[in-house]
Amino acid sequence: MTKRTYQTNILIVGAGPAGLAAAYRVAQSGSAVTVVDDNPDAGGQIWRGEQRKTTSPEAAKWFERIRNSKFQFINGARVYEQPEQGILLAEMGEDSCELNYQTLILATGARERFLPFPGWTLPNVFGAGGLQALVKTGLPIEGKKVVIAGSGPLLLAVADYLRRSGADVLLIAEQATRARLARFGFALIGQSGKASQAMKLRRQLSGIPYLTGSWPVAAHGEDRLNRITLRRGGKTWDINCDYLACGFHLVPNLELAELLDCEIEDGAVSVGEFQQTSVANVYCAGETTGIGGLELSLVEGEIAGLAAAGQPTAARELFRLRDKQRQFAAVLNRTFELREELKSLATTETIVCRCEDVTFDRLQSSESWRAAKLHTRCGMGPCQGRICGAAVEFLFGWKTESVRPPVFPVRVGSMTGD
Repeated sequence: MTKRTYQTNILIVGAGPAGLAAAYRVAQSGSAVTVVDDNPDAGGQIWRGEQRKTTSPEAAKWFERIRNSKFQFINGARVYEQPEQGILLAEMGEDSCELNYQTLILATGARERFLPFPGWTLPNVFGAGGLQALVKTGLPIEGKKVVIAGSGPLLLAVADYLRRSGADVLLIAEQATRARLARFGFALIGQSGKASQAMKLRRQLSGIPYLTGSWPVAAHGEDRLNRITLRRGGKTWDINCDYLACGFHLVPNLELAELLDCEIEDGAVSVGEFQQTSVANVYCAGETTGIGGLELSLVEGEIAGLAAAGQPTAARELFRLRDKQRQFAAVLNRTFELREELKSLATTETIVCRCEDVTFDRLQSSESWRAAKLHTRCGMGPCQGRICGAAVEFLFGWKTESVRPPVFPVRVGSMTGD
């Protein structure tokens, strides 16, 4: 195993929109900046594959800026520990690396929230964004019957991508009510760019039923999915399909921020006016500070980059735009807040922790996340609670506690330095 060492003034963890915007602003200032990401290419989840084949005008604009900027990009590196302040350790395939920095910007993004229901662990039941990512990397989808369900704008984007890739998208089941979505539509009126994007997307999805107040209650099949049961109001019905793409909005990736002892408030990293965290010389931008969409991630990244590079005046010029995007984010999260009925999806035998095969029944006797881990090993498998943690937070109101290194499962040699 080879250990590499990198030195930089400003280190950015995460190469999604927020991280790229921060890198661009830092590079403009002339400061040495390094961006590290666990994916092979920049772009994060939302712009996955856009660097190679761009379809989004916004992504094309930012990748052009990045191509004309000077910074170091370390791809395929997963940060797992902070041995001391100013140093992060990451694993890169069979090698490891030490990242030395003076200032740190966290842009670790978000992930989908999964809620357990009977059959959700069957093959061909995916997260909505997960299925989209697999199709982008070569999974054949042409002619396959797909149901998309859960909550949030991601469902529409996934439906559009899968249809353009040849999938037969049967319907979109959104758990939010029609009334909430109507109010969300009114909020878009003041956001001309978002309104036009929404109208364009709706036209592209013409012919696909969009059911509000609807969600999956069961997935069926022997060795793989062949049908699902949906509910809407007091009615349930079955629909045959090849794939179910299901995700209930997003949750911030907080593990690294928690490891660094950044203050967390309401399930997101707490930041000041310049995106600074409670830890000196550590900034945070994007979905890690709260789910708010692409535009908010970009402007937060720009502000963090400018502040980290010592340009507060330029950063202040973006405050008004950020405030506008934060107002939209508040409406977004109220619209797609999960309804209470979803807490009753799991039956006693439904698996909640996939890594350790922990069922809902075994968790009901626990009083906290810590107690559940001690008694059932829930959250102690390879994903370290990234899937079941958000689920039990919604189901039981539990809060995850301290995060210990390694943040991700790594080889023993990476931990020992051998």
